[in-house]
Amino acid sequence: MKVRLMEKTDLENAAEIHRLTFVRQQNSLQWIQCNFNAFPRLLNFVAEKEGKILGYIIWIQKSGFRPQAVIELEQLAVSPNFQNQGVGRQLITESLALVNNHLSLNGSTLKHILVTTRADNFAQQLYKSILGAEIETTITNLYSDDEVLMIARNVNTKK
Repeated sequence: MKVRLMEKTDLENAAEIHRLTFVRQQNSLQWIQCNFNAFPRLLNFVAEKEGKILGYIIWIQKSGFRPQAVIELEQLAVSPNFQNQGVGRQLITESLALVNNHLSLNGSTLKHILVTTRADNFAQQLYKSILGAEIETTITNLYSDDEVLMIARNVNTKK
């Protein structure tokens, strides 16, 4: 499996994964296209194996382009056929290395990572184990249920 920047030709496949993964959301292709078009503020990556898109991840730079960037893991989605096979973990780790490289090329370093997710989402453990993100607060009734805000602090200084 390879993690790489999303390309225009990936949009329809990523939109289908979005549709299957986020069933309460609408207009999947429009959502994926607008995020794709917001490069370099939004950095979109796909996991690909043998020409098939298995999942995608979207990172967003918050509050402007800064010397010490705060980024948010905006969205992570893995095709239902490939869930629980390590695709999400690999998407996070490999895309984060690419994000760090992108930041470095633009004279920036990574400071903090934000993640919001449903309070009942099992992916919280993934974000904690890979990113070191901890729950900071719970926001009640935000989208479809309660959301937690997780933050991995000072990620560039951790050893």
